Amino acid sequence: MNSKVYDKAYLFAIRIVNAYRYLCNDKKEFVLSKQLLRSGTSIGANIAEANGAISSADFQAKMSIAYKECLETKYWLSLLKDTGYFEAKAFDSIHQNAEELSKMLWQILKTSRQNSSQ
Repeated sequence: MNSKVYDKAYLFAIRIVNAYRYLCNDKKEFVLSKQLLRSGTSIGANIAEANGAISSADFQAKMSIAYKECLETKYWLSLLKDTGYFEAKAFDSIHQNAEELSKMLWQILKTSRQNSSQ
């Protein structure tokens, strides 16, 4: 699949999987980290589904889910930082990736909605 947002989401999912391993193995945190794993890896999966959409509405629905999953991921990242599971430096780096991804997804949604209303 040749898409900047897909590629960014895929690399982000790898970071999320690695963060999940760290949280489970080093911090012995299993509940919040599972939520982070689910939402953080779901972003790219929904983008992949959107790229195979059968209609504009289907595309928008999948991209909307990807955007919402990204927002949820940012929530779990913040909660993990504020409860002492992530150091500020590690949080800043991965949260910045999530922020860039959410901005890209929002722009895609906005453009897609404008194009379908014309």
